[in-house]
Amino acid sequence: MSILRSFNIGVSGLRAAGSGMGVIGDNISNAGTNGFKSSRAEFQDVLATSLKGIDGGDQMGAGVRLAHIKPVMSQGDVTRTESITDLAINGNGFFMVEAGFGRGYTRDGSLNFDKGGQLVTGDSFPVLGFGADDKGKITNKIEPIKLGNTTINAKATEEVAISMNLDSRENIGKFDLANAEKTASYSSTMTVYDNIGTARLITIYYNKGDNNSWEYHAVADGKDTQGGKEGQLYEMATGKLVFNDKGLLQEEVEGKNAFNFNKGAAQGQKIKFDWGKSIKEGGEGMDASTQFGSKSTVARHTQNGHTAATLTSLSFNDNGILTAVYDNGESRDIAQIAVGKFENNEGLFKVGKNLFKESKLSGQAAIGKPGEGGRGEVLSKSLELSNVDLAAEFVAMMGTQRNFTANAKTLTAADQMLQEVLGIKR
Repeated sequence: MSILRSFNIGVSGLRAAGSGMGVIGDNISNAGTNGFKSSRAEFQDVLATSLKGIDGGDQMGAGVRLAHIKPVMSQGDVTRTESITDLAINGNGFFMVEAGFGRGYTRDGSLNFDKGGQLVTGDSFPVLGFGADDKGKITNKIEPIKLGNTTINAKATEEVAISMNLDSRENIGKFDLANAEKTASYSSTMTVYDNIGTARLITIYYNKGDNNSWEYHAVADGKDTQGGKEGQLYEMATGKLVFNDKGLLQEEVEGKNAFNFNKGAAQGQKIKFDWGKSIKEGGEGMDASTQFGSKSTVARHTQNGHTAATLTSLSFNDNGILTAVYDNGESRDIAQIAVGKFENNEGLFKVGKNLFKESKLSGQAAIGKPGEGGRGEVLSKSLELSNVDLAAEFVAMMGTQRNFTANAKTLTAADQMLQEVLGIKR
């Protein structure tokens, strides 16, 4: 009887409207959830019946059903924070974590370091990334991000790089170690480190030779040398710099090189001195030290040694690289955030706690580094907010409420019609 069919149709409308209101309510309740992705209820009509059989013709609908709950994977607004472990992905991709069910994916970047120095989510799920080797070079090995040892060992100076000009107008002279200041044409002082991280002061004396050449003598005070006498200079390294007739560095000739520091330092420490890429080494000369007719001066010098140090601060850059800074001024890359990208984000399966897991519909995650292969950049001191639009949700809520009321009216009208039928016999 078509009146009874109206009851079923009205009930299907109430169910659908109720389910739709549930989706809207879930969106509104998560409007303040970091990284939350809203959903949209999609409805379909129920299989209709044909009044003229299989040949088609006039058909009567049988109601409505909730067909799909489609996730809306658009990016939410990004807000700035003061925590260095708050991260947001600007673009496509998900953070990867090790959850109880396996590998999970999330857009919620409110992270922190636990007591073991491991980067985790608010539910203590380890965050995955690309580890770094002992020299701070990022590898392709995926593992939980962990600070590890918060101190670094001392490192002996192995190389010194110097960029300078030596005055071609200087007179040729002979260097005398016992009277270094008066017999040298020029000198410069710098700090190097022995194998146990002790800072040592050395002075390099230069004096002009013939044929556009300069001798150098690296010396240290006796108070820093094995068996030395304070106030007396001890020669540790020597060599020669040869320039061409244009004042460009032709070659570097190394002589003696053995730094015998005291107080527990290893003997015979070698330090390579580099004045730039000479012409003999394949350089053009202009990117190396020079001999021009201007005052001798050191533009810059660097060395690769350092003392032992303790961690003082951490930071992430836009490539998702975690860098540790130590109290001796050194910095070292620890790890890089890994980003998983899917062909079909809408096919991901929600598992709660702001996590997704992959499914047959989403496909497998393509794992890579931020900013590569279509993956978004990682923003530090930032969080992605929920993508719920409250204004749109309230409008949808009013529409759903109206639909629910209309379907309830269908049931009321059908009930009145049925009462009329039951009253015919009276």
